Amino acid sequence: QVRLVESGGGLVQAGGSLRLSCAASGGIFVFYGMGWYRQAPGKQRELVASISNGGTTNYADSVKGRFTISRDNAKKTVYLEMNSLKPEDAAVYFCNANQLGRNYWGQGTQVTVSS
Repeated sequence: QVRLVESGGGLVQAGGSLRLSCAASGGIFVFYGMGWYRQAPGKQRELVASISNGGTTNYADSVKGRFTISRDNAKKTVYLEMNSLKPEDAAVYFCNANQLGRNYWGQGTQVTVSS
């Protein structure tokens, strides 16, 4: 069983930055594809960024050039560096681990962006 714990959310002004972290336990971290999703009130959960076990990254168009996903396999942690934050980035951000069709989720961390 994989357990994911997110941290780093909070309140930031528009234009500011936050760094989210997701610490994993259980499973074999290096084998997992990792991702960050977000869900705003009244909206569906959407993929923000993902990173494969080989380090290939993928971003939603809305965050390209502003967000960076990375992973530290030794620390079993995935990060999401968020810069130039906009009010529309406000949401609960969830960490995801996936392997062979099995998905695991963290509890989420709130990101609030004031205009």
